[in-house]
Amino acid sequence: MEASLSQPIDGKPRTLVEKANHALGMNTKDARISRTYLFVAFAALMLGGLFGLLQVLERGGVLEVPLGLNYYQVLTAHGVLMVVVFSAFFTIGYFYAGLSHTLGGLLPKVRKMAWIGFGMKIFGFILAVIPILTNDASVMYTFYPPMAASPSFYIGLVFIVLGVWMLAFGAFINVAHWRKANRGKHVPILAFFGTGVFILLFFASLPVAVEVLTLIPWSLGWIDTINVMVSRTLFWAFGHTLVNIWYLTAVSAWYVIVPKIIGGRRFSDTLTRVVIIALVIMNITGGFHHQIIDPGISESVKFMHVFMSLAIGFPSLMTAYAMFSVFERTARRKGGKGLVGWYKKMPWGDVRFLAPMIAMIAFIPAGAGGIVQSTNQLNQVVHNTLWITGHFHLTLGMTVTMTFFGVSYWLIPYVSKRVLTPAINKLGVIQTILWTVGMSTMAISMHTVGLFGAPRRTSFTTYGDNATAAGWDPYLTLIVIGGSLLVVAGIMQLYAMFHLMFRAPKGEMEFPIAEAEEGESTPYWTERWGVWIVLMLVVVAMAYVIPLTEFIFNAPPGSPPFRTW
Repeated sequence: MEASLSQPIDGKPRTLVEKANHALGMNTKDARISRTYLFVAFAALMLGGLFGLLQVLERGGVLEVPLGLNYYQVLTAHGVLMVVVFSAFFTIGYFYAGLSHTLGGLLPKVRKMAWIGFGMKIFGFILAVIPILTNDASVMYTFYPPMAASPSFYIGLVFIVLGVWMLAFGAFINVAHWRKANRGKHVPILAFFGTGVFILLFFASLPVAVEVLTLIPWSLGWIDTINVMVSRTLFWAFGHTLVNIWYLTAVSAWYVIVPKIIGGRRFSDTLTRVVIIALVIMNITGGFHHQIIDPGISESVKFMHVFMSLAIGFPSLMTAYAMFSVFERTARRKGGKGLVGWYKKMPWGDVRFLAPMIAMIAFIPAGAGGIVQSTNQLNQVVHNTLWITGHFHLTLGMTVTMTFFGVSYWLIPYVSKRVLTPAINKLGVIQTILWTVGMSTMAISMHTVGLFGAPRRTSFTTYGDNATAAGWDPYLTLIVIGGSLLVVAGIMQLYAMFHLMFRAPKGEMEFPIAEAEEGESTPYWTERWGVWIVLMLVVVAMAYVIPLTEFIFNAPPGSPPFRTW
């Protein structure tokens, strides 16, 4: 069922490239692609982290953003660097390494497409970041109207989307080639995860591509007004799915990598594939709950979207059961005893396990918070408060990012032909603890002060020394402390990555992929991606056709572009 770790396309190495791949697990040309993407990802983490520190210092009333920048510039740069660059480049570097390793190498044309996609994304990013730095695109990560950025910002986004499509189709071509050469076999599980992620990336970027193509003539002044409700809807069909794509990437490491690191086997292969399929089918519709308190949407449509948003919780609950079952089963196999005593058998001193394990634990309150704010009444309480920012940092900043950190401690030495040393592992454990303390302090404070009414997307203000606003100060101070700890932990992480990429002793690291339990038979219907995509499109149509039709044919007055900063 599961292909060998470095099995060539037809199962037998023939060419020199295939033989090298079979022996080393990944050829140098493929490794260079992943290494480059990972390098850009951590460079973005460094810049985004510094912008984040400036942001919390001003939000906490400690100082004003220096260097001629302003709070909203920094806010936009932080969001774009962390969400669009760090997370995206890490995901692509990780999955392209996984595709190369499990499918017997990237095809030459796929390798070429990966580099073309890289060039498009970098070119688009440069076009987008220049107006941010010149204060012509302080429109934040959401960038929907009526705030208008420089046309260069939107044109840059077009090239980023084109780069994503190039990479997605490269992955589809490689997987299709493997399936053709291995008829009747199941696609290796990590490549199966990658297929789901790139399907979501492609289909989720379609609505935002339509949105951006309408924003360009609007920002150029070629059309006077734009339909704000349509733009918001198209954005959130993409914006929330993008976050869940990084979550699905983290989930792939939980299911496939972590069991191998602790010396166990994967949970049910069938359940794993069903979880992936479910997350692909139900994800895009989940974005609409961001508009649940918007005007102009009927209650019946909102009710349907509450259900659709909550539905995403089911595969997450299945994942929680599967992962903690793997932990207990593996620990008891190693002699673990008692109701909870078996946790002592887990390798807590191995950063490759510790970081994703804490990430999984963090997702328990993070997921619960997501369920809370998906409902109509509770969303009205927290929607425009710092609660949302805290939720975002608990999910993306802790659950996803810490999983990526844990992966990087074996993936970067793997693609760099180096090894993880005990010293760097120890540094990683300390860094993981520091990041956990910093992110917990910041996220819990944000959640709490959000319940007290502190708004998000707002720089520091006392509201004329209002007593309620003064009550937020202790929590804002904690946010500053948490953010400062995160920068220290981020610097430690960057040092570790630089060392593992360029300075660590040369050698071979394992690409840790756990085998499924023995004797399990996975039904072949899980491979029917054509059926799952049609189902996904049907669900998306159920979610969006009615509200978009209403927004277009009973459109409110359009909005001219505004510059509010």
